[in-house]
Amino acid sequence: MELEILICPLYYGGYNESLVALNGHFDKPSCHGNPDFNADPPVLKFNFSMADNSLAACSNKVTITEEVGSGVFVDYSRVQYVNISGVINSYDPTGATVVYRQELMYLYSCRYPLQYLTNKTEASVSGVSLAIKDNNGSFISTLGMRLFQDVSYTSLLRVPESGLTLKTRIFVEVRATNLTQRFNVLLDRCYATTSAYPLNSTYFDLFVGCNHDIQTVMGINGDSQQARFSFEAFRFVQDSNKTVSTYYVHCATRLCESNFCSSITQNCSDGGGSRRRREVMSPQGTSVSDTATVTSGPITTRKDTDAGGGNGTVLGVAAAAVLIGVFSIATIAAIFYRIHYSKTSSTDKTILHH
Repeated sequence: MELEILICPLYYGGYNESLVALNGHFDKPSCHGNPDFNADPPVLKFNFSMADNSLAACSNKVTITEEVGSGVFVDYSRVQYVNISGVINSYDPTGATVVYRQELMYLYSCRYPLQYLTNKTEASVSGVSLAIKDNNGSFISTLGMRLFQDVSYTSLLRVPESGLTLKTRIFVEVRATNLTQRFNVLLDRCYATTSAYPLNSTYFDLFVGCNHDIQTVMGINGDSQQARFSFEAFRFVQDSNKTVSTYYVHCATRLCESNFCSSITQNCSDGGGSRRRREVMSPQGTSVSDTATVTSGPITTRKDTDAGGGNGTVLGVAAAAVLIGVFSIATIAAIFYRIHYSKTSSTDKTILHH
């Protein structure tokens, strides 16, 4: 997270960047800000990780709430939000009995949907885990994503060094292992990003709930221990000047008990009227932890510069134009030759007659 405040009010109040810190932790360098005098106007920047130990080090308050999905999360029945809040305090180093400087205090509060945060995302086919708890204890199911090049999901996708051609259909499968037949895999949202780490990255939604891109074809979802869909290879506009465009596919995945999957899966035929619940709790007392994000390896697509692409078409048209030109010149030359030959023959006959 990045937090900024103006430096000028600090100086005006008789303080500087060394005399302010997050939540009064003046003895911890990680809780102090770094001045940026190149900004206009100059600012004091505080940076801290979303990891628990970093948040706790500066005594940030973390609150998690659940709300009905709205906006980009309208297809979710419940969305968890994390709120991180605290205060930036000033410190008077004089230690006198009285002070003549006004104490400075900045209250801050940052709120994010948990769907924007991912854990341990790697630049390769990743495996993540979901915990299942029941009356007899708990066990972990491992989720993994694989990419295929055929509709039968038998041949793994091989991305050449030069990249895939545009509109190549890519088949995606998210599968659970170490899972009893009581549970199925359900995908809430799948999207592509230009970075292996979705945060601060350009993204494109392949589908969210019932809403999906026109080139995305949904397969199995919530009906088996694997979920499947496919989409056509594309390029991000920001890579228009690059030879290849590289991106990664991420899927927000969770488990549902097979007997109850239909009750939490959206009925897409009714326009999304029935919403999903964020946690599954069966009458047998079995619960599944919330969504985990599983990630693909890098996918690269190339520009269509081969003979079958745009440049090849231009070359073909140019070649055809040259051939037509040569043929036309040859035809005209033949016509002139025949006319000239006919006139010459007539003149010779006239001379012979006289």
